[in-house]
Amino acid sequence: MVDWQKVREEFPALRAWTFLNSATYGQMPRRAVAAVDAHFARRDALACADFMDWFDDADAIRASIARLIHCEAEDIAFIPNASTALSLLLRGLDWRRGDRIVTLEHEFPNHYYLPEVLRARGVEFVETPMAGFYDAVAEQTRVVLMSTLSYSTGFRPPVEEIGAYLRRKGVLFYLDGTQSVGALRFDVSRVQPDLFAVHGYKWLLAPNGAGFMYVAPALRARLEPAVVGWRSHGDWRRPESLHHGAPVFAEAAEKYEGAMLAFPLIYAMGASVEMFLELGPEAIERRVLELAAGVRRVLRDAGAEVLSDSPIVTARFPGRDAPALVAALQARGVLVAARQGNLRVSAHFYNNEQDLARLAEALAAAGR
Repeated sequence: MVDWQKVREEFPALRAWTFLNSATYGQMPRRAVAAVDAHFARRDALACADFMDWFDDADAIRASIARLIHCEAEDIAFIPNASTALSLLLRGLDWRRGDRIVTLEHEFPNHYYLPEVLRARGVEFVETPMAGFYDAVAEQTRVVLMSTLSYSTGFRPPVEEIGAYLRRKGVLFYLDGTQSVGALRFDVSRVQPDLFAVHGYKWLLAPNGAGFMYVAPALRARLEPAVVGWRSHGDWRRPESLHHGAPVFAEAAEKYEGAMLAFPLIYAMGASVEMFLELGPEAIERRVLELAAGVRRVLRDAGAEVLSDSPIVTARFPGRDAPALVAALQARGVLVAARQGNLRVSAHFYNNEQDLARLAEALAAAGR
């Protein structure tokens, strides 16, 4: 049994705020901040003489991430954000006029912007509701872009079923897990996306700028790095005699990193990942879903139409403007969000029933 109240003590911001907005920014645990401090203290103590050892630490964090999402450490590369992963994929493909990219409606803007840019090359871009998804994946479809949870509606697509379908069709599957990893369990081996990207600053409780991507071995064999630097050649771990000449890329996903890493951010993300592994992804998911069910009850009791059944709970109040309601709740110390006309409430494992009671009180006060 997890003592969730004790876990809550890891998050200082919760003392002053009723924070129900992890789909926008997760709160960082004390241990993540301590990991950053320890890195800078180590720099001072050793004057960075041990900088190559930092890469060994990064590899250990890579292995922890692999444990969390059920893959191999060599499948993981560090990235600053999900946009970097998506750009690597879409800019790295040899597009032909008439090729198609498909995404779901209400997706994150990442999944619209670059496909729209590619229209200049004759690439067709299709946005579809889930009901029409399988029909939209026509013969000319090269890539499907999708999130594990919709940032604006909370919709949770059946990604395991979709992954199997796309493999049969020979279509690449790009999946953004930023809005679920840390809240819900994810098993790469079951879904088998070609590229799975996570920016850790939401549910994974890492700093912004800290993220990772899983790149399937088959995709790594055909997708060239977008960044080529001193770590691109396979034996870069010998800084005293770095290779001069054309690089020979490693087979592991780290070949996409290219150069120096943002170690303070990676150490912080590593500390958060270890926290998730210690608490247990199954226990965390159970707690998050329990709190989400409580949020839905609060919203319905307050007169809202609840639109989702995932950890991202979206709702609408008849006759109420969502941004104005968010501002009214913030004035009462309750932090939620508005997205595409919806009120969005996202409780993480560090929330509790008292937070839900304060949400109910704030909604009642804002409605007067």
